[in-house]
Amino acid sequence: MKNVMRISIIVALAENRAIGFENHLLYRLPNDMKRFKELTTGGTVIMGRRTFESLPKGALPNRRNIVLTSTKQSFAGADTFRSLEAALKDCCQRAELNAPQSQEVFIIGGASVYERALPYADRLCLTFVHDTPAEADTFFPEIDMNEWSEVFREEHSADERHAVPYAFVNFQRKERL
Repeated sequence: MKNVMRISIIVALAENRAIGFENHLLYRLPNDMKRFKELTTGGTVIMGRRTFESLPKGALPNRRNIVLTSTKQSFAGADTFRSLEAALKDCCQRAELNAPQSQEVFIIGGASVYERALPYADRLCLTFVHDTPAEADTFFPEIDMNEWSEVFREEHSADERHAVPYAFVNFQRKERL
């Protein structure tokens, strides 16, 4: 899978690895939303059913949307797969054919999808929120930082549009033995 496409995880997480509460994002950071759109547009996004259902307007435009679900339910504007491995295999086959939106796959949530995808990921596109929320029920899995190299960091202070400071940080997986 790695030779023809890149698998990236994209997520905003608090200092305690919190990523959500009651199927909603913890923070409204306009610059994070802008970055998310810039990075994922033109690619494929893979998410769990609950993440898809939390999207305010349904399928994300200008991206191939894939929903992982154990049911036979369909989702408007999205392809469905029963497993992450089946979805990645399909993405890899499309990438080999140079199909549109096939060169980069973004894992966009939720927590169990992140956990399953972490071993396959080549890159982490993280927004570290310098805060700990009062309430959270969804957390990003532990990351073994020995497997990753930081390749980009951009710090941001709180301002009139962003209630808390945050940093955009990208990591590249170190070569596997």
